Amino acid sequence: MLLFHTVPDMRFDYLRLTILALLFFLPFLGAVHLFDWDEINFAECAREMLVTGEFLRPQIDFEPFWEKPPLFIWMQAFSMHLFGVGEFAARLPNALCGVLTVLLVYHLGQRLHGRSFGWLWALAWLGSLLPHLYFRSGIIDPWFNLLIFGGLYGFIEFRWQFFSVHRSKGFWPRYKYLLIGGWLLGLAILTKGPVAYLIVFLTLGLYWARYKFRNKGFFNHLVLFSAAALSVSLIWLGVETALHGTWFVQEFIAYQIRLFSTPDSGHGGFLGYHFVVLLLGCFPVSVFALPNLWGDRQAEDELLESDTLASCKRSDLATWMQILFWVVLILFTLVRTKIVHYSSLAYFPLTYLGALTLWRALNWNIMPKIVGYGLAILGVLLGLSQALFPLIGQNIEWLKAQLQADPFAVANLSADVTWHWWQALPGVILAVSSLAAWYFWRKKQPWKAAQNAFAGGAIFTAFTLLACIQDIEQYTQYSAIEFYESKVGEDCYIKPVGFKSYAHLFYSRKQPIGQDSTIDDYPTLSRGNPGKTVYFVAKCTNLQDLPDLPDCRELYRKNGFVFFERKVVVR
Repeated sequence: MLLFHTVPDMRFDYLRLTILALLFFLPFLGAVHLFDWDEINFAECAREMLVTGEFLRPQIDFEPFWEKPPLFIWMQAFSMHLFGVGEFAARLPNALCGVLTVLLVYHLGQRLHGRSFGWLWALAWLGSLLPHLYFRSGIIDPWFNLLIFGGLYGFIEFRWQFFSVHRSKGFWPRYKYLLIGGWLLGLAILTKGPVAYLIVFLTLGLYWARYKFRNKGFFNHLVLFSAAALSVSLIWLGVETALHGTWFVQEFIAYQIRLFSTPDSGHGGFLGYHFVVLLLGCFPVSVFALPNLWGDRQAEDELLESDTLASCKRSDLATWMQILFWVVLILFTLVRTKIVHYSSLAYFPLTYLGALTLWRALNWNIMPKIVGYGLAILGVLLGLSQALFPLIGQNIEWLKAQLQADPFAVANLSADVTWHWWQALPGVILAVSSLAAWYFWRKKQPWKAAQNAFAGGAIFTAFTLLACIQDIEQYTQYSAIEFYESKVGEDCYIKPVGFKSYAHLFYSRKQPIGQDSTIDDYPTLSRGNPGKTVYFVAKCTNLQDLPDLPDCRELYRKNGFVFFERKVVVR
């Protein structure tokens, strides 16, 4: 992959990276069902927008959904309008976001450090596990993070030019990066909420404090930047309030506060959760980044009189990336809700700081030993862990014996799945490529080390998805989704009992039920007369009162899920 570095004409680098990103992110996007909760949650919001024509206020189960703003859901709805409702359309916006992200980091990297750094930063995204994976998902975070990073970089670029651009220039040439950055941050707020501003504000505040609040004009620029962000986010909030009053906005804000103070939706975790997620999930770039996660850097004020402007920018950006990394990591460590993608904004500073280690190794032969050891140990650990999947799958009774305390998990493992030896190849490739990277790192050959590490990571992620994800889904949600899909077009109600899910809404293509929304409540469906057949879905460990309901019979059980039918006589 790094052979592209030797091609002399950089005019085609953007085309090469676009093709490379599309080859990794687009194929087989719709090969597996969307996963509960987040992927299906947002896709269902988009589907309901198309069904109802209500595009201003997101909804779920045709009720107001005030947990998320609408920007990303608009993207999914537009994609579904073009390509039809389904997995491919739901994930396509993030695949395109992946292409834009790779092109952006290459562009910024080659501007600041040179072409080799641009390629390293881009390949770090393609060749690291979670950064690669989440562009093949249907969650909000890829666009959310790209807009946050774009907004923050706009502020940084403005500050650099503030010290170097001649003051006789007009307002727009001098302030365009600040305003564009603020508008991008406003779009980030419209994508997932005000936590976007909180992260950027903390990063800016810590940078300012680092230099004892002496940065010239910093406060005034922060105010203008914030005003630009607010002006964009108020477009939706203002229109929503004007049309529907303050209730929706109040609920939206209350949810954002609750998300930080309580483990929402059962997603709790231990204190070091995101440390582990970033170290293992962002392999191998997380290992390359280790030497640069802290350390003193040059202040932006030195840009004013410096003869080495590019060098100062590089040093200053490293400081910004360090601060952003620690803000994200500490903030979401303190947040009680623990979900893998909550710390995904840290992928930007991690990939930059990892590329920086490689760039220094190429230019000054600075090659910390911890990088080599980390590549070997973590690469082999992760690779062998994946390589064990087919072995465990072929000996599933052993795993069942270890999970006897959880009957639902044991029942999940009863799925009829055939594992093959070749499904272990992605793990073997990662382990071998990581050992090769370690070898070349020891031999002071950083290009070859990077080539093996990132190529192994990209192949591992792409082929693990192709080889294993469908089999893994068979053990988890497939039997329930299969049931929901069988009811498409049938005039009925479907109700999960005892667990939270959005899958029945999306995969049965549920339609609005009319003005009386209470008819879809469990008391009416279970003991009242809703006017048509009702299907209940429960886990085998929590049937509640379903076996005792009038006119209700069990249809069948499959892989831990139990399906009931209640026929209602229409009077």
